[in-house]
Amino acid sequence: MRIREREAMDAGAVRRRNLSAVLDIVHRHGGVTRADLTRALGLNRSTIGDLVSVLAEHGWVDERDDVPRSGVGRPSPRVAPRDDRVVAAINPELDAIDVALVSLGGSIIARRRVPVDSVPTVAETVALTAQTVRELTVEHQGVTVLAAGVAVPGLVRRRDGHVRLAPHLGWREEPLAALLAESLGMPVAAANDAHLGCRAEQTFGAGVGSRALLYLNGGPSGIGGGLVVDGRPMDGAAGYAGEIGHLGIDPVGPPCACGARGCLEVLVSREALVSAVDLSHPDDDALELALVAAIEAEAETGPVHSEVARQLQWLAIALRGAVNLLNPERIVLGGHLAALWRAASAAQRSSLLTSALPASAADVRIEPAALGSHRLLIGAAELAWDGLIADPLDSIAPSAAPAP
Repeated sequence: MRIREREAMDAGAVRRRNLSAVLDIVHRHGGVTRADLTRALGLNRSTIGDLVSVLAEHGWVDERDDVPRSGVGRPSPRVAPRDDRVVAAINPELDAIDVALVSLGGSIIARRRVPVDSVPTVAETVALTAQTVRELTVEHQGVTVLAAGVAVPGLVRRRDGHVRLAPHLGWREEPLAALLAESLGMPVAAANDAHLGCRAEQTFGAGVGSRALLYLNGGPSGIGGGLVVDGRPMDGAAGYAGEIGHLGIDPVGPPCACGARGCLEVLVSREALVSAVDLSHPDDDALELALVAAIEAEAETGPVHSEVARQLQWLAIALRGAVNLLNPERIVLGGHLAALWRAASAAQRSSLLTSALPASAADVRIEPAALGSHRLLIGAAELAWDGLIADPLDSIAPSAAPAP
């Protein structure tokens, strides 16, 4: 290859990386000024201006003069993500399939929760998802769906979205991402739901800025976990790390879907909380509201108080082991675990880490997921945005929404 051709290719690669870096910052912060981009990337102002202009020309961002004036001179324009290009986010569960359209910046444009009467098969999930994405796209005529991401409550091979095992759904060795890609007519990626919830909270929610984070996700299919070590997700050798729901807590406890006994997820179950407040197919926000209302209205000796106290005792045992092993600076609780936390008294909250090693627990902060019932959908969307942001110019294509 001639030297000039190689130099041209290298320059093109650098430009693609810089365009991706600019778009990634705009996405993660929901909009930044040119001055912010200059400081973050270490590039000169003219280069940043050129990169922003290219992204604006290709429909990824808008420039707005809405930054408050704080000194002498004209304020730097704000570079904001556009919301007419979206990805589909999907979270299949035992009682419902949640589908959303998510724009850059992690904003949910539309969401639909489709209840199911029985545990959905992979084929049913694909069919219902395609139908729902199609309906949402028709209802929001101005958007283009470019890709999709799926948050699966199970073990998922990240490189191809192949579900190795989703025990509560009864899925084993299912090529979910490939089947959805064929049905939707667009790229599809899939990963474990708790890992994606962790990523969403680290990027947009309660985990922002945390270098050592433990995320626990509670859902109809049980409890999963996500880890952040030195600011980076830790997925394990094959992507299956974080299965804290299958941490053995009581060796003579009730059987778990994994085949063991006394796992955390059977002792701290969403089903028991839903039953305690007599709800049917609630999302996480509805469960939390009902649980807190029941605690406020009920005597301390009532059944809801008793169930909350019982589950908190088992959760404390699991957190003791996790804190002693991992020494996180922050623990984020999602799903029914967040509802459990909000229903707990101040004394119950403070007791969760009292049996952990004092040195390990001294600076740990526990808090509920900030993104509520949107966290898994936003995490699934992040998975879909990865490929698009990596090369924003080549990723543009005609609408990838499923055909009628």
